[in-house]
Amino acid sequence: MFRAKLAAVVAAAAGEVTRDAAGCDLAVLEIEGPEEAERIRQLRGRGIAVLAYGPHVRADLLRVARQAGAVAVPNSEVERRLAELLNA
Repeated sequence: MFRAKLAAVVAAAAGEVTRDAAGCDLAVLEIEGPEEAERIRQLRGRGIAVLAYGPHVRADLLRVARQAGAVAVPNSEVERRLAELLNA
């Protein structure tokens, strides 16, 4: 259900959802562990902006994502921040 909400935000901004990172301008990642920092660094190294989200109680994971180069927000803010990034 959460992914459907994010897809609706993308559609409202006339964007397209894809699982293929090769053709995207913005990757949206759910942070589930610190190992995801490497994926963020790889995406950023290819010039792809990254919006990472996770539980507010896991500030450590959000911090790791920020340090890797992502815009990282708690779950409660991801829809709003995604809309801002897509409409910038």
